[in-house]
Amino acid sequence: MNNLIPEKEFSNEELITSLIESYWVSVKKLAFTYVKDWVLAEDITQEVFIKCYKKLDQFRGESSYKTWLYRVTVNRCKDEYKSKWFKTLWIFEDIKDKVGENIVSAEISYLKNYEETVISELVLTLPVKYREVIILYYYEEFSLEEIQNLLGLNINTIKTRLRRGKMKLKKVYERNGD
Repeated sequence: MNNLIPEKEFSNEELITSLIESYWVSVKKLAFTYVKDWVLAEDITQEVFIKCYKKLDQFRGESSYKTWLYRVTVNRCKDEYKSKWFKTLWIFEDIKDKVGENIVSAEISYLKNYEETVISELVLTLPVKYREVIILYYYEEFSLEEIQNLLGLNINTIKTRLRRGKMKLKKVYERNGD
């Protein structure tokens, strides 16, 4: 489905069904990059599509549906960061990491190429402001202008965060000896 097809051509039910079929996995992956928990990412994805369904009539068409869905997802993830529950969850996760428990699915490790897995994991360790631009630019292949519209940041800020994020990623990668 073309992202810029006017919603008049579809009923809201047809449109949301098409959006879910096209973007469910992408939205869930994006949510995961923020919250680092697949179950929570699934919940956020459901909430995003419910919210978008309720707001379909308010979609102005100033961006693609994908960009709109991603914007809603990013906002929802940032709201999750602010919640007390999320902060408590990550305190416990930090404690687990410090005692040496590493929860990595054998299936995921098996299915992914080692190099991609290492880099992806390192990207997830970056601060959110670097992580989000790297993921949107390199993994989701958004242009700088699309990222600007999505995050509401200046282009130069995005370029700076990409550069600094890559430098931090390189340092961490070299420190690990891989």
